[in-house]
Amino acid sequence: MDFTEGEILYVDKPLGWTSFDVVNKIRWQISRTLKIKKVKVGHAGTLDPLATGVMIICTGKATKRIEEFQYQTKEYIATLELGATTPSFDLEHEVDERFPTRHITKELIDKVLPSFKGEIWQVPPMYSAVKVEGKRAYKYAREGQEVELKPKLLVIDEIELLDFSLPVLKIRVVCSKGTYLRALARDIGEALQSGAHLTALQRTRIGDVRLENCRQMGDLLNHISGISGNEKQVIPD
Repeated sequence: MDFTEGEILYVDKPLGWTSFDVVNKIRWQISRTLKIKKVKVGHAGTLDPLATGVMIICTGKATKRIEEFQYQTKEYIATLELGATTPSFDLEHEVDERFPTRHITKELIDKVLPSFKGEIWQVPPMYSAVKVEGKRAYKYAREGQEVELKPKLLVIDEIELLDFSLPVLKIRVVCSKGTYLRALARDIGEALQSGAHLTALQRTRIGDVRLENCRQMGDLLNHISGISGNEKQVIPD
């Protein structure tokens, strides 16, 4: 493999890792194996630490393709807990408020979910990397400050109910770049006249790259460590 000339790697991001952790570990392994000080490594689409699934990693000259991958459609499997919210709308924080759920039926969910299909305006969650006056929103949130985040126009191509057993709701979502699934969980909870937060999130596709095309981190790192500077091997898609 030629990491300087450019490689594109498909990784199944582990639970608990940040996207930076994945990039940093791959960069370190490449540098250590090939005994080079600098190599460009970047990713096409951030995943929260509590999310897993498809990440596209670009190295060397292939980093020029990152924006191309970022704009491709993404697919997620999201698991929501209805009737409760957290400050981050996922499991990063403890539940801060509870809401009634007895009125929520499958019929109500079948009515509400289609309202999120198509172009929607979404306000990012406070615990996000969105910049406000040069400062990340999550930094304001951690300092206990409230700032106004502007809604963004997004496209949700598909939203499908996979399973429902109160208070757990599992959905499949196909959406555009910049969609916050935590914010979608928040908005679905509100539309159901209740509350909701994510308990699990898996990205199953970016463009044509699916989860089954991805390698586990340990497998990929071991593969890189077995490559010498004079060898070129291909990681199968």
